[in-house]
Amino acid sequence: MAFGKAKRKSKMVSYAKWGYIFLIPFVAAFIVFQLYPLFTTFYYSFFEYFKPQVSDTFVGPNFVGLENYKTLFTNSKILVYLKNTVIMWILGFIPQIIISLLFAYWFTNNRLNLKRTGIFKSIIYMPNLIMASAFAMLMFSLFSNSDTGPINSILTMMGFSPIRALDTVGGTWGVVALMNFMMWFGNTTILLMAAMMGLNYSLIEAAEIDGASQLQIFFKITLPLIKPVLIYVLITSLIGGLQMFDVPQILTNGKGSPNNSAMTVIMYLNLNLTSRNYGVAGAISVFMFVICSVFSLIVYYFFSRNSASSSLRKKV
Repeated sequence: MAFGKAKRKSKMVSYAKWGYIFLIPFVAAFIVFQLYPLFTTFYYSFFEYFKPQVSDTFVGPNFVGLENYKTLFTNSKILVYLKNTVIMWILGFIPQIIISLLFAYWFTNNRLNLKRTGIFKSIIYMPNLIMASAFAMLMFSLFSNSDTGPINSILTMMGFSPIRALDTVGGTWGVVALMNFMMWFGNTTILLMAAMMGLNYSLIEAAEIDGASQLQIFFKITLPLIKPVLIYVLITSLIGGLQMFDVPQILTNGKGSPNNSAMTVIMYLNLNLTSRNYGVAGAISVFMFVICSVFSLIVYYFFSRNSASSSLRKKV
């Protein structure tokens, strides 16, 4: 018996090693392409390392401590760019989560029994498959400031004055928010649908028997039960929004116009990388890493605390 147990145990170990072998490519790629650049970025954020415009040789790397961070917060508008980024993300995320919740509830509601939902699901997910750069070029053409642009041509035919959306702060924010909404609400809808389809329908039937309205069922049963997925959607959208780059970069030709109102933190990081100022670029990267981590922890703690407190009140 002891010999048989030892033989089975050796077989288990021999099989388990294949799991580690299959993990080697992922771990190697993670170390080379993510972990090493992360440490390198953090390392160079404490060094003076740039290429002057009048020279072909680099200055540094020379250790300067926290000087890059001091420069970041004294001689730049990093907080203004962060505010621009957050505003454009919020303008796109609020309609995104509302429309996604509405569509997910419609598509998973057995009482509505909507037909051909597969076609609608495919249509709303299609913008997510389009490259952001191509989508940005399309929106740039549609909202062109030229009087011969598609939107202005339609407005002129209807008797309205042409608009200059990309010449105003509100118009530029609106176009960026519209693009972010259109690109991501399909993906958010699919995630929320998956969460709602996993709910125990007997709870909803019991609430209907007790006379609860559809609004009460949605806010008192559906939303609390899919809160983990909502937290995931909020955190991932927040991280993606803070890293916003390609859409405003193309719409404003990398200038963040008008008056730097559409300049995001990652666009500012790209300007420093283009000018070969790797020290300040590293400081900006570390700053964004800290901001994303802090915001994500705040969101997770806030929603988790509310869930825990509500569960405690129910038990009491």
